[in-house]
Amino acid sequence: MREGLEVVRRRGFSAAGVREITSAASVPQGSFTNHFASKEAFGLEILDRYFGSVRSLVAETLDTGGDPIERLRGYFDAISDRLEARGWQHGCLIGNMSLESAEHSEAIRTRLAGIFAEWRPPFARCLEQAAAQGRITLTVPPEELADFLLASWQGAILRMKVERSPEPLQHFKDVVFTTVLR
Repeated sequence: MREGLEVVRRRGFSAAGVREITSAASVPQGSFTNHFASKEAFGLEILDRYFGSVRSLVAETLDTGGDPIERLRGYFDAISDRLEARGWQHGCLIGNMSLESAEHSEAIRTRLAGIFAEWRPPFARCLEQAAAQGRITLTVPPEELADFLLASWQGAILRMKVERSPEPLQHFKDVVFTTVLR
């Protein structure tokens, strides 16, 4: 799983072949078919594994006490640190698979929709808490603003991949924390 996830991150889900995945994991190709009914089933598993690490980061940043705006900033900074460690390439597996596989696999599209549905509430809770503390004024429901933040962040990550630069991520944070969440 770990090596296969890395192959998919580097090559993309469609371009990553079973032979390449098993070679990276140093296992026979038959091992893949013993564990996964299809490449699509493998894709679902790596999405779950990847989102598990996102859940952990959400728990460490968004689902803690303290200033809700700083918790949001901490989340985006932590993701930025992870992306920097990868040389500003590969991006987010969830975003990548959303672009690449959602049109071709109903199972993957459904799983991605579930991931986004689970990802949104911690952002919405931070936004609600910030509004309750008078830190921000919500002009839309917190769930809609949370969706906007996630979608905008994913767009910034895509630009980061194209430019191989942290600038799109920094622009996102600058606009969000000086304008949107002011």
